[in-house]
Amino acid sequence: MERIEEIIGIAKRENNTKRNYLVVNKCQGKHVPVSPERPLKMFSELAEEVSKRYQKEQLLLIGFAETATAIGETLAIHLGTDYMQTTREKIEDVEYFYFSESHSHATEQKVIKNDLDAVIGRIDRIIFVEDEVTTGNTIGKIVHLIRQTYQKKLLFSVASLLNGMDEEARERYQKEQIDMIYLIKTDHSRYPEIAEKCSNDGRYHSKFQSYPVCGSVEFADINPQKSIPEIKEISASGFINARRLHQGTDYQAACEKLWQEIDARIPFGTDKNILILGTEEFMYPALYTAWRVEGLGNRVKCHATTRSPIVVSQNPKYPLHERYELISLYEDDRTTYLYDLAHYDLVLILTDAKPGKEWGVASLGRALAAWGNEEIYLVRWCENEKLL
Repeated sequence: MERIEEIIGIAKRENNTKRNYLVVNKCQGKHVPVSPERPLKMFSELAEEVSKRYQKEQLLLIGFAETATAIGETLAIHLGTDYMQTTREKIEDVEYFYFSESHSHATEQKVIKNDLDAVIGRIDRIIFVEDEVTTGNTIGKIVHLIRQTYQKKLLFSVASLLNGMDEEARERYQKEQIDMIYLIKTDHSRYPEIAEKCSNDGRYHSKFQSYPVCGSVEFADINPQKSIPEIKEISASGFINARRLHQGTDYQAACEKLWQEIDARIPFGTDKNILILGTEEFMYPALYTAWRVEGLGNRVKCHATTRSPIVVSQNPKYPLHERYELISLYEDDRTTYLYDLAHYDLVLILTDAKPGKEWGVASLGRALAAWGNEEIYLVRWCENEKLL
């Protein structure tokens, strides 16, 4: 395991009075561009710890959106378990359990009750998968809700890469009989002070506005000389919606099929600098594809767009230095962010957003063009789904 300062950095949340800091895992492949080998290795180490502890139990894993979706999927794949994730997206014809993350900028979380109804009779334990746990309050709320609803003797655990719970929070979990597994223990006592000292002098790029003109699209942003590059769109088959109940092994097989379709249609070559981007909650397929592209002999970085507005700084020890404000590929009125772009020989965007939100595509394409990226592909993995 690497030293903790090589793994995490403390960033400042923008305009957040609940919690002014964010623990940025530099190995996770979410905010910070990273070789896919690093997050996959870390997620696999957590999977091994879970496997050793619960060998004789039937498990359901629930990954938390948006930052822990790839972690949870990796664990479900390694363990061969049932899996679903929380979501902030809207899905037709389902019932939800609603709960909230008070410290988050997008506070509403939900999990599909229909799928829990379907699996609850055959499982012994629910494991909530997180990137980082600080107070444990959010998970405590949903544990209480599930216990109250099903009146069944279920066991509960939390598996996370990082755990920053203080003694009072840990004692509360022991009393509530919620088990904890984690790789790294963190001490949050100084994090608010560290975040407050952020110089806030990084590079900010305001939202790349786009609007239709005469059947085409025109763009206006801080650098109007940069034209939008052609983005080659590809549709892929075999989609499994990770927000719905599924088997981790089935999802892995679907991601391998996805990779085979991508590889047949995109000329990755070898010895290239390549970026693979996921979008918001949709992270594991991008991470897996990045690992496969790296296996061809390329230098690959992987990260994802996010709803989290984070302060950026020029300080080289600070985790994030440049921020692009974007229009979401999922909703035109949703703002998302992307951090620390660079120039690549090829960029591949992987999303489960349905077609029709072209302003979001244009916004992301313009951000990539600001760094001179010209060969850009967008793969949509979403057909026959009712994601709105």
